[in-house]
Amino acid sequence: MNIVFVSNFFNHHQKPFSEAMNALTNGQYSFIETGVMSQERINFGWAVQHYPAYVKKYFENEQNRLLCRELIDAADVVIIGNAPEELIKNRLKIGKLIFRYSERIYKNGFQWYKLPKRMIGFYLKFTRYKNQYLLCASAYTAADFAKTGAFINKAYKWGYFPEAKQYNNIENLIRQKEPVSILWAARLIDWKHPEAAIDTAKHLKKSGYSFKLRMIGTGPLKNAVDSAIAENNLCDCVELMGPMSPDQVRKHMEESEIFIATSDFREGWGAVLNESLNSACAVVASHAMGSVPLLIKDRDNGLIYENGNTDDLFQKVKYMLDHDRERQEMGLRAYQSITEQWNAENAAARFIQLAEAILNGNKRPDLFEYDVCSKAGILKNGWYKTHE
Repeated sequence: MNIVFVSNFFNHHQKPFSEAMNALTNGQYSFIETGVMSQERINFGWAVQHYPAYVKKYFENEQNRLLCRELIDAADVVIIGNAPEELIKNRLKIGKLIFRYSERIYKNGFQWYKLPKRMIGFYLKFTRYKNQYLLCASAYTAADFAKTGAFINKAYKWGYFPEAKQYNNIENLIRQKEPVSILWAARLIDWKHPEAAIDTAKHLKKSGYSFKLRMIGTGPLKNAVDSAIAENNLCDCVELMGPMSPDQVRKHMEESEIFIATSDFREGWGAVLNESLNSACAVVASHAMGSVPLLIKDRDNGLIYENGNTDDLFQKVKYMLDHDRERQEMGLRAYQSITEQWNAENAAARFIQLAEAILNGNKRPDLFEYDVCSKAGILKNGWYKTHE
């Protein structure tokens, strides 16, 4: 099977999946990069230093553009993410298989007064072409598209698949984590809600807990976070560590017992969750993050708190600190959920099976009961409350 993945740029989150696809297709795989990565993302360590031969740079010159168009038109299957629509125009016309790869599209809420116009636009772009399917890189993607009747029964659970590390002795890694250590890692921006981590630390200290919260990241809220730490007398238990490379962040995850993820509905996925679970952290995460309802089974491999409910967040971090055995067991199951299910190799293998089923005439395949490439349900913003 010849497979082409088209997206804006090739990064460290895409590489593990691409490596797995290239291996499983015996080299019949191409990744087409359509844009140039921003300097900000490069500074955050997203760039890949040495590009594999299967990566083609569409934007580089006219020869590359012609080659990329030929690859897209000839492929058995195309996955397209954030890329120019014109690149798949020929495939749409002749009915060749396309998978749209998307986070949720209404991160800021759905405006119902725009529904009539959107229904027309979505029909013209998605619904009228029967050769299109949806890979949902958020638990809320299918519901967003379903509001306009798009991809009904043609949406599948997907995500991002950063490196899934295999540790020789995971139980030993868990035992050696720094006691009562809590980690938060993200850009310091409003919808990542660093203030929720500060509020949790304030309540933990007031309740008499001894702990260390480390916060990794930088951004426009840095001064506000610094001030909140000082004003709440948290300098002895909260440390703002600044920006770090992905490898440095992973090292801190491996050393931390608890990881908290506090983003709201504007977080399309949140690959930091994959990485913290893979590092055997006991995770407490907001239900609003696109990855959370897919990656975390509440009270099994982590705890989910209600987005915006800082008391709920505090109570669940407190639970993790109070229950050593349960915390370590959740960390172990967190690690297993990534190494056994939500990883690039499993995603590539399942995707190929799904594509083969469609190419062989099964237009609504339902091959997998759960996790990657299983049917995506219509999950709404109230998921947490309806599944409490």
